[in-house]
Amino acid sequence: MAAVLYLSYDGLTDPLGPSQVLAYLVELARAGHRISLVTFEKPERSAAEREALAAQCLAAGIDWHPQTYTKTPPILSTMKDLRVMTRVAERLNARQWFDIVHCRSYLPALVGARLKRKSGTRFLFDMRGFWADERVEGGLWDLAKPIYRAIYGWFKKQEKRLLAEADHVVVLTEAGRDILRGEWQVPASVPVTVIPCCADFAAFPAVTPDARAAARRSLEIPGNATVAAYLGSIGTWYMLGEMLDFFAVQRARDPAAVLLFVTRDAPEPILAPAAERGIPASALRIQSGTRAEVPRLLAAADYGLFFIRPTFSKQASSPVKLGELLAMELPIVTNAGVGDVDRILEETGAGVSIDALDRSGYERALDELATLRPDMTRWREGRARWFDLGEGVRRYDAIYDELSALRPRGRG
Repeated sequence: MAAVLYLSYDGLTDPLGPSQVLAYLVELARAGHRISLVTFEKPERSAAEREALAAQCLAAGIDWHPQTYTKTPPILSTMKDLRVMTRVAERLNARQWFDIVHCRSYLPALVGARLKRKSGTRFLFDMRGFWADERVEGGLWDLAKPIYRAIYGWFKKQEKRLLAEADHVVVLTEAGRDILRGEWQVPASVPVTVIPCCADFAAFPAVTPDARAAARRSLEIPGNATVAAYLGSIGTWYMLGEMLDFFAVQRARDPAAVLLFVTRDAPEPILAPAAERGIPASALRIQSGTRAEVPRLLAAADYGLFFIRPTFSKQASSPVKLGELLAMELPIVTNAGVGDVDRILEETGAGVSIDALDRSGYERALDELATLRPDMTRWREGRARWFDLGEGVRRYDAIYDELSALRPRGRG
């Protein structure tokens, strides 16, 4: 079993912290790995959230070291946080000699690679996505400005170095792995494993008629309405305008249709563009919920809806909502060109992928959705292959065992 230092610049109290960090680590700790966890927590998160997560870590035997995330000033605050992460990582490694440093995305990987050079700790680069390209394509780094052009160039050089130094690389998609092996020429000597954003199927059970009826009563949705559901924050990558355009086409066919947003986002940025498209507030439900409440809210839906900007970097993206919607056995309408989404829908037969985000594309998608008769055996087998949390844990466990066996005995 391995002694693992897990570094994340995302917080455990962030929306994906419980499902995409802690859920894996609890099971890996149960498998016998000794895990120390360093995260950066947003000051605005509630004390109750933090205390609940601390209790889960304690119960699982995970040694959690939350640090405070700083947002301003830009760039300098990130440099400060990286210095803190480096100090904490080196202090913990001096106290407990780790076999592996598991780095979630690029910034922690800079710290993990340094730790490997200093102490021989095996370095697991869990890329999550093509982070530097995401910053540019998401509009966060404007390459017209010299400072961001320089930062992007520096990170692309570091990216090559991190991939060369890593003892193992994890990516979220097969499309991303193909880019690493092909266009980016990562050699076969560097192991690359695909582990998508998995879902806890027990936490997201298949929707039953009773669950759907109860959810609709709680949301004041008529029992016979057609309900589309969007899950998660809107953010940089999700195409709210196009999703509302699609729903407007749905309402033209079915004026009683309802679009449900299960999100922590404020309602106003959704209501205003909806009104511009002639979608009244009465056709929308915008509802926040705890992680435990989310499946009960989603049970109101007939299908899930999400469109993501299909940029280069999104080929390495695995939408968390995809696995959760598949777990609940809700058909999906989405757009083509993002990660492995197209091949997953083809393999499972669980939904419709739209090539053209225009009225004719929306009409075709609605026609396909109306006639969709999925083979549930095929759906469930494909869902398990791609998104079962137990399978994701098994792959991480195998990587931990492999890397801990390579760790030199004695301090580096």
